[in-house]
Amino acid sequence: MAAFPTNEGDSFSSSTQKWDYDVFLSFRGEDTRHGFAGHLYQALCDKGFNTFIDNEDLQRGEDISAELIKAIKSSMISIIIFSQNYASSTWCLEELTEIIECKKNGQRVLPVFYKVDPSEVRRHKGSFGSALTTHEKKFENNREKVLRWRAALCEAASLSGWHCEDGSPEYKCIQGIIRVVSRAKLHRTKLFVAKYPIGVDSRAKVVENLLDIKLNDVRVVGIHGLGGIGKTTIAKAVYNRVADLFDGSSFLMNVREKSGTDRSRIELQEQLLSEILGSKKFKVCSTFQGIKEIEERLSRKKILLILDDVDELVQVENFLGKCDWLANGSRVIITTRDRHVLTTLEIDPLIYEVVQLDQYEALQLFSKCAFKKDEPEADYLQLTNQFICYTNGLPLALEIIGSDLRGRDICQWESELEKYKNIPNEKIQEILKVSFEGLGKNEQDIFLDIACFFKGLSKDYVVNILAACNLYPDSGIQKLIEKCLISVEFDNLWMHDLLQQMGREIGKRTRLWRYDDALEVLTENTGSDEIRGIMLCSHKPTMVTLAAKAFKRMGNLKFLKVHNVNICNELKYLPNGLRILDLPNYPFPLPSNFCLHKKLVTLNMPRSCIRLEKLFKQEFQFPNLKSINLSGCESITKLPNLCAPNLEKLDLSFCKNLVECHESLGFLDKLQKLHLSRCEKFQNLPSHFTWKSLSNFDISSCSSIEFFFSKESCARLFCQSISLNGLYAYCCKNVVDLEDINDKLPPTEVLYIFTGKSRFWHDLCYNLEAEAFLDLSNVQNLDLSNVGNLIELDFLMKSDYFPVLVHLYLNDINIITIPESITKFTRLLTLGITHCKYLREISRLPRSIMIVYILNSHSLHPQSSNGLFSKFGAFWQPKQNPFGIEDYELILPGSEIPKWFNHQSVGNYISFCIHRYSPKLFCCVVFKPESIDLEVSLKLNGIELNVWSLAVIACPMDMTCNHIRFFMVRNLEHLNLFERNLVEFEFKSYSDKILRCGVHVECICPLFHDLSTDTHPPTSIPAFPICSISSTVTTSLHLLNFCLKLSNLNSVETTYTDSDSPSEGSHDDECDSSLSLCTSPPPQPQATVPDDASHISLPSTIDLPNNMTDMFESRLGLPGLGIGSTVSEGFHLGSSSMAHNYLSDDESDFNLYSPSKKMRKS
Repeated sequence: MAAFPTNEGDSFSSSTQKWDYDVFLSFRGEDTRHGFAGHLYQALCDKGFNTFIDNEDLQRGEDISAELIKAIKSSMISIIIFSQNYASSTWCLEELTEIIECKKNGQRVLPVFYKVDPSEVRRHKGSFGSALTTHEKKFENNREKVLRWRAALCEAASLSGWHCEDGSPEYKCIQGIIRVVSRAKLHRTKLFVAKYPIGVDSRAKVVENLLDIKLNDVRVVGIHGLGGIGKTTIAKAVYNRVADLFDGSSFLMNVREKSGTDRSRIELQEQLLSEILGSKKFKVCSTFQGIKEIEERLSRKKILLILDDVDELVQVENFLGKCDWLANGSRVIITTRDRHVLTTLEIDPLIYEVVQLDQYEALQLFSKCAFKKDEPEADYLQLTNQFICYTNGLPLALEIIGSDLRGRDICQWESELEKYKNIPNEKIQEILKVSFEGLGKNEQDIFLDIACFFKGLSKDYVVNILAACNLYPDSGIQKLIEKCLISVEFDNLWMHDLLQQMGREIGKRTRLWRYDDALEVLTENTGSDEIRGIMLCSHKPTMVTLAAKAFKRMGNLKFLKVHNVNICNELKYLPNGLRILDLPNYPFPLPSNFCLHKKLVTLNMPRSCIRLEKLFKQEFQFPNLKSINLSGCESITKLPNLCAPNLEKLDLSFCKNLVECHESLGFLDKLQKLHLSRCEKFQNLPSHFTWKSLSNFDISSCSSIEFFFSKESCARLFCQSISLNGLYAYCCKNVVDLEDINDKLPPTEVLYIFTGKSRFWHDLCYNLEAEAFLDLSNVQNLDLSNVGNLIELDFLMKSDYFPVLVHLYLNDINIITIPESITKFTRLLTLGITHCKYLREISRLPRSIMIVYILNSHSLHPQSSNGLFSKFGAFWQPKQNPFGIEDYELILPGSEIPKWFNHQSVGNYISFCIHRYSPKLFCCVVFKPESIDLEVSLKLNGIELNVWSLAVIACPMDMTCNHIRFFMVRNLEHLNLFERNLVEFEFKSYSDKILRCGVHVECICPLFHDLSTDTHPPTSIPAFPICSISSTVTTSLHLLNFCLKLSNLNSVETTYTDSDSPSEGSHDDECDSSLSLCTSPPPQPQATVPDDASHISLPSTIDLPNNMTDMFESRLGLPGLGIGSTVSEGFHLGSSSMAHNYLSDDESDFNLYSPSKKMRKS
């Protein structure tokens, strides 16, 4: 196993200790000091053992000294020499009691019966019995002490030792003792863990906690993980810490490798017996005899056994049988790559899954190997991070590559990095291949298919494909998971990057996953029957010309995936055995001799010239076909009988010439998604349908459809499709009136009302009672769009309407205000408002809100915009979440970056420097009307950490003004940060219409320079500024203090009446909230703050009238200060002249503006 690098440090177990002495001698001085005990002491010292013997001048008394107690506790072995007068000494008996107590904590005890019969000691006869009787009389008032002595004598005399009889040669006894001590000392020698033990300590602690040695039960702990992740290293660290707590212990390395022959298995059994018993080498004749011998000799001992690198159950059984004979307190640790070995044991194990190194640990280990220090040299920082990304936290790879790069120059580093991307390191691959080579042929094919084509895809999708290839994926995938070759996360299949590289290297001749290799084979016509799959995917749109018969020799081809590649010539041949045909934008008819295979799973040919009548012939059935995407295929006029009873997804959207469909479509009871949007000529759906599984049905803009919208068919759709959670039916002129449906419709999660040409919205808004037509109790998404006559939303606010609403979208409706009662939607996360040209006010929103976007709605009052700024500032607090884009997001009309952003740039790129403890970055982007989509690329110290695509929001076609998008990147401190770190942001939009970008951060750069004063603004902020600002100043620039700076406030006063407490939100004559924000001159800034503090001001996109500005600055509430009642469902954004009646305090939260005096509570 690979050495696992770990944190160097102190012992991780309080129960373990370092021995100061090898041996402690306990004896009766007057009997043996100048005889046997003295000779033994000298022999031990001559052999190099650090032995404690008490000083003859040591002051004696009833109790032994603290010095002796300390010596006993810090000795690895105690040797007790029982002689004729041993029990007459209370000093000796106290020593003995302490020794037996230490035995419980792992000390080894060896008795020597010097000229006394062991039975006399054990049974308290002879001189021992007489001495104890005398002690009982002497300690008549402390009988418990004598009882402890009796118990200690009995226990010590029951241990294996030496009987040195009168007349027998003493030197032979001494030689025997020396041999046992030598073996015990050798047995206790610490194992080498790792040259650079980074990260081991924390992981070893977890294993020791699972062992829980304090308990007197039997436990088996499995350490499970992929090759090279450090299982053996962790086991060594644990062994070194706890081995001394057992009667005997053994660490058997490389059990898998050494179990190949019967002779090697016997040698392992003999090693186990010798190490635990500490005696001469045992001789075992056969494996079966060895199993029996181990059980008979060790069944009464508390043992620790570590079996390293086990890959079959029989390898455990060769030592432990059924594990049913182990003595109480015994522990077994098994390291393995195969979880199945652990789960099939007779005793249920506790399993620890080893996790890969995090960024900081990986950096530390790599730096140790490459530079012999904890951090990389400055010139090598960027390359170091790239190597760390490549190894993805695998200790084996970090050690091998780091050591290989030590002493090489930058040019060699760059060359090695490029080589590793294409040619894997042989030493790493050799370790990783062990698991692959242990698979059967079936599992190997599954692993290679996933590595080359299916990593990151849905498990269910991949299972369907592999099942159609006769690979039995249900059991095969489970075996791969057990062997740590793949994992399932969020129902998707994943594997370590180096495992994927190994798989792709092994399968590169049969599975063409690299674009250049696939293109070469297809253009030069060099294919063969060995090729199983081809993935021709380009990073940018590409036009290619392939050999007309490029696929002729590929009779075994199962997967064909083409993406971002347009084929310019007609193919004369395609294999008939395809399970995946993924060929979008193919502008020619399919070859005349091509037939779909009966086990086809996926047909994906959008925007192609496919002819369905020929492909789907009546005599063929396609039971494995799950997904068909033929969107945008203008050649389709009729949908034939697909003969695919298990079809789950059918996309025919934008098939503008599609007129009708076969009646069999209605009987696809496993159909989940049916998309027919923009099929403008489409007339009729099946007259009968049993879509029990349908969950997403899109028939938007099907302007010619007729039959479906009868009251019978509409009611039947809702009643039969019990899984339906989304019905898209906008721009359809024949929508049924809901008042004609007599049956109550079942619960739905998504309700879309996109009409304008019918009374559908009217029926819902005005004629529906809570118990009629629609069950609204489960509606989570509500979309009201293009409902021109709708001017108010009060109909939504009925007490039993939409109790679990999560997303609310308002598009192109004539509402004037969002009612304050919207706070009743306590689960509302998203509010999307588009093209609501009369909307003036959003006075209140629920506390749960996370995303708000307001597009092309120019009448919105500035108070509402300012309130939204403040609201989102309150949310931007540190969270214990993984690194990434924060969920909170805000989009508003505007053209300027707010000046409190301390980094700004013209264009889409910005860079700056941060320190190690910068928790988050506040970002904003100004974009032109044409686009709202946004891709965020973040580089840290030259390494691209991640690319996020922010939620795509439907953009009005006639949007006329610029907008600003605000969001946050959080928890940078979880990453690999130094004292100075270069951060680079690049914001991309498909329409390339980004005007400006800005970032606010607690950083080590100088304060933001106001671009408005520049005639020619710079492209970006300088990358490595040299000035720094104090944490106090950066805190003052924090977004949460934005409102405070706007209003020049520096104090908060709490006011409340005698009858009300502050938490009840009472008011005086001057303030409408429980907290009054009084104005006074701002405090003087520290020396590092420039005099120009005016850059912290109201965003220039919000133009307030003079009287409104005054009122805003004097009454601005700070959401971060908890203004308002604590019994609140929402926050108040302020009211304009057309405000609703002011709500009571226990309904309000953040009140940014005062209501008129006549509306205040007294």
